[in-house]
Amino acid sequence: MSNAPEIPKARNRSWVIGLAALALVGAGAAWYGWSHSGSQVAAAGECRASTAVTERLDPLAKGELAALGVSKSPKPAPVISFAGSEGQPMSLADFKGKTILVNLWATWCVPCREEMPALDKLEAEFGGSDFQVVAINVDTRNTDKPKAWLQENGIGKLAYYADPSGKLLQVLQKSGHVVGLPTTFMVDASGCEIALLKGPAEWASPDAMTFVRTALGRT
Repeated sequence: MSNAPEIPKARNRSWVIGLAALALVGAGAAWYGWSHSGSQVAAAGECRASTAVTERLDPLAKGELAALGVSKSPKPAPVISFAGSEGQPMSLADFKGKTILVNLWATWCVPCREEMPALDKLEAEFGGSDFQVVAINVDTRNTDKPKAWLQENGIGKLAYYADPSGKLLQVLQKSGHVVGLPTTFMVDASGCEIALLKGPAEWASPDAMTFVRTALGRT
């Protein structure tokens, strides 16, 4: 795998600011949203079949996706809770049966905002019964702002999901998924996490399109 491309200085500074802001979220909710360790071990066995997918994906983590880590030992996706577009409680289990690209973003995070048009294009290209981009907003103040920003910037293909409580970030910080924003991870149709990216990427690039297409078996 080639080294990750250098992030432009302004973009890098914004990512560092996002990292610092996340530190304010706190370290509470130690077991919030997580299954007991015994059930995690049992579920890990269910993810063995996902290695066939990750073996195909690993060589494709290059170019614009060089910083993407493909799991050599897929594991159950983290158990997180958030709200749907109508405020209804949701979890990643609601998407079981389709491959999802989970993206955590905030309006105060410049690289997050820069990614949204590309994620919208990715959803337009592949969204359907077997794939969805699940972009979860994590703003904790002025909760009307994210929806307004999406509308103002023509982001119309992505469904709106949010966790204004901050608990989702606490869970994913503890699990090691999140050190800053944006953070993106892919979960396959069986509910197993198969790839993780800590930082931004160009999700509408040919590299990303090929990666998603291969994950869906559309090659």
